[in-house]
Amino acid sequence: MNQNFEFVETEISGAYLIKVFNAPDIRGCFTKDYSQEIFKKNGINYNLAEVFYTTSHKGVIRALHFQRVKQQPKLVRCIYGHIYDVVVDLRKDSQTFKKWLAFNLKGDSYTEVLIPAGCAHGYLVLEESIVSYKCAEKFYGEYDGGIRWNDPDINVEWPLAKISGGEKLILADKDKELPYLKEFINEFGAF
Repeated sequence: MNQNFEFVETEISGAYLIKVFNAPDIRGCFTKDYSQEIFKKNGINYNLAEVFYTTSHKGVIRALHFQRVKQQPKLVRCIYGHIYDVVVDLRKDSQTFKKWLAFNLKGDSYTEVLIPAGCAHGYLVLEESIVSYKCAEKFYGEYDGGIRWNDPDINVEWPLAKISGGEKLILADKDKELPYLKEFINEFGAF
């Protein structure tokens, strides 16, 4: 049975959980996770600038990232494996400033998250995974930014027990050195 696109707006303005088109048959399946026309028909103006993928081991945290300038809205989908995906609203004038939402994205669930500009994004890898990013702005290394995955002002409830505890975390050096939200706001301000 074919699954058509379904758009579910979240508490964070501009963030959506999207069930993508999926047509299974005896060969496997055909999946379409982006259509400019279908997005526009659902009130979402989203244009692709670039697409990239990450491959990650169980226990990796990639978080909490954004671009300080030329913000990078993105569609994020786990195409293989299982991730705990987190979106944090960092827009100072938003009613949901500092609110975070989490989504269990699995390769076989055919769902993705639309992360709007002004939000941080990250995820904990619960099974070895491949994640697709479809970005509406290109990546600029000079504007690459983020805040610590364990920032106490945001207090994301990461399911560390699912990776056998915090001692099993795998963090890139750049993620270990990210500022806390208060430090980031002192240096750059909020979005």
